[in-house]
Amino acid sequence: MIDIKGDSRRIKPGDKFVALRGISSDGHDYIEKAIENGASEIIAEEGNYSIKTTIVPDTREYLNNYLYDNYHDIIEDMTIIGITGTNGKTTSAYLIYQALNKVGLKCAYIGTIGVYFDDKVASLANTNPDICELYEIITDAYDKGFRYVVLEASSQGISYGRIKTLSFDYAIFTNLTQDHLDYHKTMENYALAKQQLFKQLKPNGLGIVNADDNYNHYFKIGNYITYGVNSDDYKLKEYDMSDCITTFKVNDTVITSKLLGKYNIYNMLVTYIILDRLGIDTSVIQDTLKELNPPNGRMDIIKYNNNTIIIDYAHTPDAIGNIINTIKEISHNKLYIVFGCTGDRDRTKRPIMTSLVLDNCDYAYITSDDLHDEEFEHIVGDMLEGNDKNNYKVIEDRYSAVKEAINSLDTNDLLLILGKGHEEFIIVKDKRIPYNDRKAVIEIVNK
Repeated sequence: MIDIKGDSRRIKPGDKFVALRGISSDGHDYIEKAIENGASEIIAEEGNYSIKTTIVPDTREYLNNYLYDNYHDIIEDMTIIGITGTNGKTTSAYLIYQALNKVGLKCAYIGTIGVYFDDKVASLANTNPDICELYEIITDAYDKGFRYVVLEASSQGISYGRIKTLSFDYAIFTNLTQDHLDYHKTMENYALAKQQLFKQLKPNGLGIVNADDNYNHYFKIGNYITYGVNSDDYKLKEYDMSDCITTFKVNDTVITSKLLGKYNIYNMLVTYIILDRLGIDTSVIQDTLKELNPPNGRMDIIKYNNNTIIIDYAHTPDAIGNIINTIKEISHNKLYIVFGCTGDRDRTKRPIMTSLVLDNCDYAYITSDDLHDEEFEHIVGDMLEGNDKNNYKVIEDRYSAVKEAINSLDTNDLLLILGKGHEEFIIVKDKRIPYNDRKAVIEIVNK
């Protein structure tokens, strides 16, 4: 366990508390709370307190140096795999986590769906926790015998310095599509934020780049290889999806997977590459990849009478397009979709997502996602801007929208419930309202 914290709520007796200035909060405001919780020392940029106090010009720089000086030997002794991109981070990371453990290499996972050692041990508020918590998770994994860690690296997490001072053995780029432009403003800024992961490779580290993505040139820095149809390293030659089984060929090796969709082939491909680079025998890799499962909330299939309900986290235009293209290869009669858009986030993608849904389904139910501080009516107004279709109904309450959609199913129909995936809450202003799409579906169909 590390002995320095940037969150007063996580202070244990004897810990040092470092007061970090953030965008919307200032750690100096929580110093007294840290002292109350048992802090033994305060590191701050100003002030005088009742316990040992160290004043420094920049507390964030102090923290980064402290973590590096005291814990970097553990980082160097572990194989750390970082994954960045708009879509595919969670699935790719979770597949690698499963695969490494299956071949006997103890691997921990840190990302959107939580922290996993041998199983899930914690949930996370953000894809990338703060740097202190991240070091705490990694050192805890090390103490428990894990020597491999795979973690998702979000663009905002990278920008906020949440992976600062970490060094990576492998950095993987999945793809870059429109998202988070409310924060990054331009696609170039978005790409450059993610590029930082590749600048944190160890001296003998390796970049793994999707050759088929239009922004791949941002990530071809240092020592790297590529994968995909346009790759000369790990070339995707052909694929087939039938009877809910996906088969594809990389170079001269045939891979079979339970995961559906071309986009999941890319997720499987990076898993194949990691195993191959670690020297795992090809036949073992083939057997291992056959057994891998998607993470919760990613193409989560529930059968209901003669119908199919699929729950997925897809919440960007590219992700929604991918899953719609995938289910076209699954035999069905009518297609229904339940979806919404997140409040206080990139508004420009809202009408794009709506057009994709309404152009490709028989009927849609537009509902709430995380509203944050935005009004539902305002979000829906953006979603329907320029729309001339009428194959939809607006139902603000997500549970009610899911229930009506399920009641609409007849025979061999397919229902997609998009946007929330594994998540356990709907965020409205400062409230986290318990809700999970899968639990809602199970409750509704059981009734």
